[in-house]
Amino acid sequence: MKILFYADTVFGFGGVQRVLAVIAKALSDEHDVTILSTDTDVNHSMYGYGQSKVKFEYITYQGNRDLEFYFCKCISFLYKMVLPHNSATSKLYSYSFFRPSYKKQLIAKVNGGEYDAVIGVHAFLSLHLASIRKRLNVKNVTAWMHNSYDALFEKNNPYLPGLKSFFSNEMKRLDGIVVLSKSDASLFRDNLGLECMTIYNPLTLEPRGKASSEYKKFLAIGRFSPKHKGFDLLIKAFANFAQTDSDWTLEIVGEGEEEFIYRQLIIENHLEKRVKLCPFTKDIQRHYAGASVYVLSSRWEGQPLVLVEAMAHGLPIVSSDLPVAKELLEGRHCGTFFNCGDIDDMALALNRMASTTKWVEMSENALQTSSLFSVENIRQQWIQVLKRFTFQRFS
Repeated sequence: MKILFYADTVFGFGGVQRVLAVIAKALSDEHDVTILSTDTDVNHSMYGYGQSKVKFEYITYQGNRDLEFYFCKCISFLYKMVLPHNSATSKLYSYSFFRPSYKKQLIAKVNGGEYDAVIGVHAFLSLHLASIRKRLNVKNVTAWMHNSYDALFEKNNPYLPGLKSFFSNEMKRLDGIVVLSKSDASLFRDNLGLECMTIYNPLTLEPRGKASSEYKKFLAIGRFSPKHKGFDLLIKAFANFAQTDSDWTLEIVGEGEEEFIYRQLIIENHLEKRVKLCPFTKDIQRHYAGASVYVLSSRWEGQPLVLVEAMAHGLPIVSSDLPVAKELLEGRHCGTFFNCGDIDDMALALNRMASTTKWVEMSENALQTSSLFSVENIRQQWIQVLKRFTFQRFS
């Protein structure tokens, strides 16, 4: 099978980039795999691409402020502010969402490669493919969602504000949609009439070392981006927890614009000796292996890679009760939940885990759970989905 992934930034740091690299390389062992990227800064050594069979193509969209640009802006304004949202107006908005000149470039790139399957990585890139689906000489065009339904449409400052109708109408043009959780599949079906397949993200790193209860350290990892990972909530919850505990510490690994907020919270709560902020590192395994419990404090998630990585190092989990987290962990007996966004409940969950007598049992259960997300398991699921959607379309 000849497969094309259509993506934007491939060589930057991020969970999507890591997952794409792992899946693309795994599929390239038996299939012809190419990534079509909008990158201009190319680093083939990143994520081990240089030692793989994965090929690369590049596409650049020139944003000239010409007549087409202003015409598309007018249509976009009318759709968002004036016109009703239905299939007819969605088709009109498709004209402005992805400019005709850009469509011609993408059609030429895809059809020129004579691919069997094309996978759009992320919602925006998938919408690009949906807008030109009828002009693509490809058996299978599939969307790969890396954000949750809530992140796209419902959270504060969603990625696709006011575009539910447009998204629903456009995505029906595609042969398949892959999402990261069964709960999201239900939301896309019930709210947008879109049938989706669920494929979890795989473990994207090789575990090194194993956690220990003796370290008495909580760990959290992620970007310091606004109103996402909930590290502000975690620091406040740890401050509550620390009022009755003098042994445990908290380590948060990451970088981003909210770092100043976190440092201020640490000072305000007199936690300078108990809470440590660490920058991202290529050797993230040493942080997992040097901790006792992993904390997922996120306000929302697609599918958090860190949960699988943490469990692969034997870390029991304290997690926000997000649907995707409950889907991955509930019934696995490897952690405990707290109500999303509830600082007091999070503090109670930290206390439950710090005082548990079942740490060893939970650690072993976490290791067993992580094995479900092996690269080989996920690779086989991708092959089945690509073949299934192709068969459905042409049977």
